[in-house]
Amino acid sequence: MFDLGDLTLSFCFFGLLAYFWRAQGTRELALRATRKHLEQQQLQLLDGHVALRAVWCKRDANGQIKLWRRYIFEFTATGHERYKGQVVTLGNRVEGFELEPHRFPNDIIH
Repeated sequence: MFDLGDLTLSFCFFGLLAYFWRAQGTRELALRATRKHLEQQQLQLLDGHVALRAVWCKRDANGQIKLWRRYIFEFTATGHERYKGQVVTLGNRVEGFELEPHRFPNDIIH
């Protein structure tokens, strides 16, 4: 038989499991969007990942509270220099990108 404590503990465990499952999906969304954005700019993602830097609760355009996440990554234009960038998500939507000032691929002299 389960008592109230066991039920509460089980509920908390499954709640955390669901949160991490959904967070992984959001990270994958951010990674795909980052790769696409950098490809469009003729830049290359370094290390092949984005890393979670911050999480916050914010309201979306409809007034619903969603998780706001900021992921950081490194990219290059030349293959020799590393620059930092970030991608922001709100819920399961990409809100925007920020890239450090960097060389453009066309500026490279061969």
